[in-house]
Amino acid sequence: MDIESYQLDLARPLSTARGTIEKRTGFLVRVEYADRMGVGEAAPLPGWTESLDACRDALDWAPELAGDEDWGVALGETSEPAARHALALALADARARLDNTPLYRYLGNERLVRRVPVNATVGDADCETTARAVTRAAENGFDCVKIKVGARSVDEDADRFRRVREVVGDDVALRADANGAWDRAQAERAMDALEPFDLEYVEQPMPADEVAAHAGLRNGGNEVPLALDESVAGRAVTELLAAEAADYLVLKPMALGGPDRARSVARQARQAGVTPVVSTTIDSVVARTAAVHVAAAIPEVPACGLATADWLADDLAPDPAPVADGQIEVPQAKGLGVDLGDE
Repeated sequence: MDIESYQLDLARPLSTARGTIEKRTGFLVRVEYADRMGVGEAAPLPGWTESLDACRDALDWAPELAGDEDWGVALGETSEPAARHALALALADARARLDNTPLYRYLGNERLVRRVPVNATVGDADCETTARAVTRAAENGFDCVKIKVGARSVDEDADRFRRVREVVGDDVALRADANGAWDRAQAERAMDALEPFDLEYVEQPMPADEVAAHAGLRNGGNEVPLALDESVAGRAVTELLAAEAADYLVLKPMALGGPDRARSVARQARQAGVTPVVSTTIDSVVARTAAVHVAAAIPEVPACGLATADWLADDLAPDPAPVADGQIEVPQAKGLGVDLGDE
């Protein structure tokens, strides 16, 4: 097993209610399985996963857990999600290569999937800046845009959506992402204030651990669909589904511990009548492409948060999953389909 660290600057800061993201730091992991080399990525992100140091410690310990290359033991014993993601992805990549199949088919979808719908993401900004950003996204073919909220007052965020609707009309689906910024009273006010703008959903209005509060908000007469993101990480999906706390679950394979776990959660959500949406944590091309495969493995998946390549100033390899007209291309090569130039 080989571990290589990396750091990538963002092309522009991403402002959220939880702070500003300016760079991504993580590890590329290569694992050999049955004479095939697979690649994975661990990109820890505070609030979603373990720390960078804890991730590195878990990766360093994984070969000891695997013993005589029993990587199933390492997967079972690795509890840090970003570290497990790297191991699970590397093994899945190697196994899919061995099976001569794209990763999404290895994950369980027997159909040919060439593209997956994606949303654009717009960070926090004033009304006019937000409206211009959404207009650019629509002009570039996106028919779904997620707008970050919660860093400003509820009234200011409502004004932003009002202005966006004035500019782009009703043809663009809009999502709001609060990243857990509101308390219960603010969340109730926000849902009422945003209801006139026909949002597809409001994502993570309250902190991650307030599952019961989200269930109360969703079932208290609110007309705006509710999505959970941060609440999904580090918690059994059965808890969220039993609480009836969400209409959508946003699945970040990095935060869930791997593409295998993300695909499993998607199945459970669908069985409970909850819609899965796949997203990244603004990762490099390796984990980002893996998330594309996860989305492609989910039948009739809605627009996903996978169009994040342009948030990076540079990347680790050419992108095999370009975005055009609001769709992201699904690689059809064996395994992950990312060429790191060392094969």
